[in-house]
Order: sequence, then C-alpha cells, then structure tokens
Amino acid sequence: MTTSTPARKLGLKERYALLTRDLGWETSYQPMDKVFPYDRFEGIKVHDWDKWEDPFRLTMDAYWKFQGEKERKLYAIIDAFAQNNGQFNVTDARYINAIKLFLQGVSPLEYAAHRGYAMAGRNFRGVGARIACQMQSIDELRHSQTQIHTISHYNKYFNGLHDFKHMHDRVWYLSVPKSYFDDAMSAGPFEFVTAISFSFEYVLTNLLFMPFMSGAAFNGDMATVTFGFSAQSDESRHMTLGLEIVKFLLEQDPDNLPIVQKWIDKWFWRGYRLLTLVAMMMDYMLPKRVMSWSEAWEIYFEKNGGALFQDLARYGIRMPKYHEQARKEKDHISHQAWGIFYNYTHAAAIHTWIPRPDEMAWLSEKYPASFDRLYRPRLDHWDREAQDGKRFYNNALPMLCQICQIPMAFTEPDDPTRICMRETTYHGMKYHFCSDGCKDVFEGEPEKYVQAWLPVHQIFQGNCGGATVPEVLDWYHLKAGEDNGDFDTSADRRNWDRWTGGDTPEKQVA
Repeated sequence: MTTSTPARKLGLKERYALLTRDLGWETSYQPMDKVFPYDRFEGIKVHDWDKWEDPFRLTMDAYWKFQGEKERKLYAIIDAFAQNNGQFNVTDARYINAIKLFLQGVSPLEYAAHRGYAMAGRNFRGVGARIACQMQSIDELRHSQTQIHTISHYNKYFNGLHDFKHMHDRVWYLSVPKSYFDDAMSAGPFEFVTAISFSFEYVLTNLLFMPFMSGAAFNGDMATVTFGFSAQSDESRHMTLGLEIVKFLLEQDPDNLPIVQKWIDKWFWRGYRLLTLVAMMMDYMLPKRVMSWSEAWEIYFEKNGGALFQDLARYGIRMPKYHEQARKEKDHISHQAWGIFYNYTHAAAIHTWIPRPDEMAWLSEKYPASFDRLYRPRLDHWDREAQDGKRFYNNALPMLCQICQIPMAFTEPDDPTRICMRETTYHGMKYHFCSDGCKDVFEGEPEKYVQAWLPVHQIFQGNCGGATVPEVLDWYHLKAGEDNGDFDTSADRRNWDRWTGGDTPEKQVA
C-alpha cells in the first residue's frame, strides 16, 4: 500500500513572489538598457528592484475573484436603480450637473490612467513594478467602464451627457483635466507614477472622490454612490501603493531625493488647480451640500496631508511648494470658478444659476470672511440683471494660464480684489500664468509647455470649427441657443417640473 503526500499549499507571500519574481529574466541578445530605455533617463537610480513590492501582495487569481464579486453587486444595484426610476429620487435637476461634470471631466481621466499605467509598466525593468502597474491599469479601465455604465441611465432624461468623450477632447473647460493627464503621460515612467499614484491618488484623491460620492448620497443618487464604493477598495490599494512608490525611490539612492521633491512640488500644484472644478461643484452645484470646499481642504489636505509629510520628513521630503498659497485661496477659488462658468456657460455642457436664498445663507455661514464682502454683491447684481431679462454672458474670449489652462480669474493670495497675473519670456515669446505655482512649473520645463493646446488660442487660429460662437459650439457637439447654459430656462428644468408636478426648489423652500 502506498500513500501520496499532498502538495504543500503555497502561502500568499510565496505565490506573490512567483508572480513578480520568477517571471522576470535578464535579456541576452539585447542589453537591458536598450529594452528598457526610459527608466533611467529621468536620473532616478534603482539598485535593487526586488525591494519594490505591492503591500497587498495581490495575485491575479485573487484579483479576478475580488473584482468579479464587486462587479456582480454593482450591476445588480445599477439595474435596480434603473428599474425603479431612481433618477426621480435626486433632490432636483440642478444636481445632475455635478454628474455631467464628473462624466465629462473625471471618467476620461480614469481611461487615461489605464493607458498611462500600461505604458509605465512596459518601461520598468523591475517585475514587481510591472505587475503593480498592470493591476492598476486594469483597475482604472474598470472604473471608467462602471462610471460610464452607471451614468448612462441619466442620459435618457437629461442633456449634456450625450458625447462626453468628444467633449473631453475639445470643450474649453475640459482642457483643464485633459492637460493634467497629457502632461503626466508624456513624462517619464517614474514621474508618471509619482504624479498619479502619489500626488493625486494618495495626497489629493479624497478631495475628488469624497465630495462626489458623499454629494451623491446626500442628493439621493445611490447609483453613483455604489460605483464609488465599488472603486473604493481599489483606491485604497492605489493610495498605499503611491506611498510605497515614493518610499522605494527615496530608499534606493539619496540622489533621488531632489528629483522626487521637485515632482511632488509640481504635481501638488497641478492637482490643486485641477481640483478647482471640484471646489466649485461642492459649494455651488449640490442642492444638498456635504461640507464646504474650505472645510474639505482643511480636513483632507491640511490635517491629513500635513501628517503624511511629517511622516516623510525622515526621508528629507518637505511640504509641497506653495501649499501656503493654497491655504490662503481656500476661501476664494470656488466662488471665482463659479463666476467663470456663469460668464461662459453658453459655451459649456453644464448649466449655471444664481444660488437660492437659503444657499446664499449657507455660503455666507461657511465663508464669513469672504462671501458677503466679495462675492454676494456680484451674484446679486447678476440676479437683478437676469430678472430684468438681461442675463449676463461674456462673449469675449479670456486669457488662459499656460499651465493649468483655467481662465485668468484667480486673485492675488494676499489681495482678493486684484487678479493674479504672472508672465515670463522664453525664446522671445511671452507666456502668461495664473499664479507663481504655474509659472514655476513652466520655467522647470519650458520646452514642454510652449506646446500646450490652449482652447482660446486655437479658436483664434480657426482650429475649432470657425470664428463664431455657433460654429465653435457645433465643433463641440453642443447646440447653440437652446438655453444658453442657464438652468432656469433649460429643458432639464422644464422636464423636471413636468415629471415631478412642478415641485421646484423654490416651492420646497417656501
């Protein structure tokens, strides 16, 4: 009689090692530097690639199991939401504009991240890094798909959701998020993962996902909440990996420190400027608000981010440059951004409006040092103009910042009554910036940013369908003259009143 000894079951650490170490090899008929030409040209020095490990030690079999379970739960809830006409459970039709902004500006970034991590993974010679990038690339593709599938339900009932991918590539305000990822994807692989995995995923992602998902919950949009929860475990893994990436680079060689610090400075500022759109959404676009942008900045960056950089101080990393300016601007940027969109809403795929009296009171309470003194008078003036049938639209094209591509409407950090404007000269040409931070980014890599695709410049050059507003809007795939971007005269507002029996926000307040 013979007995067989059962094969020993491999532990998680051993299975992860087989996946991320035994699949690698040294090339023979071509040198490694020729196969992986981009992981050294940034100046980063790596002496031991085996030190790069995913803290979760996730293997492919476990990955597919976890993600499959999440998909089944997510799509069951999405189906139930659609079958029960969940679109009527939101607070009012103004809220849908936050979803429009998310679909137009954030979901395409998830797809860009999918492409970016696939490219970064191809260019790392360390197998652990390649596997980590592959996992995150698949995550980002899944996030893009689930967001599009979830939000597509609203496309049956509301305008502005019909051609988000086309708009992302062309519409003026969407050049802000698009330029951010174009900048990251055209950098080297180490800068890309520092920009996205650390600066955005770890330092700033809570300021993106918390407002949108909590805002969705407060406003009855449980479908959006669900895809947020479905992505949250992935985001937690991405945040942890982002921190580990920076620690890995700093531990490999002391010469990496100034390079990484420069990247952190740059991508903090670029990410902060991108989040201006989120600040505006939080303070103006949610009928039921979660918290103000100022409060969110204090919690998620000043406190949480401050603790993070205290932890990294032992590696020699300091707080990002210009974080003091961001602290000063937290009482202003959302109001200034809403002013920009109110001016140019006739050329946007979202609506704008004057806040209701109770919303004005909320803004006054949350911004006691700035709102009543600086921003309420302007909103009151625009409201009077609209009541007289002279709703204000700015038909002149604004000057744009060469880096963040936002119209130049931000004010001086220490004087909110003066527009902040910086300029520099490069090869005989003048370039303009909204802040010292953007000017600094340009002067670090001027050859890169002189090539920026600025919507206003392109319109003046005749590259956006024509020289008139209707021609540009047609190129955007928007229809001129339907409601000129004002919510109160929009089809969304009329349809909502018809569907809900005229239960408008004004009646609810009364």
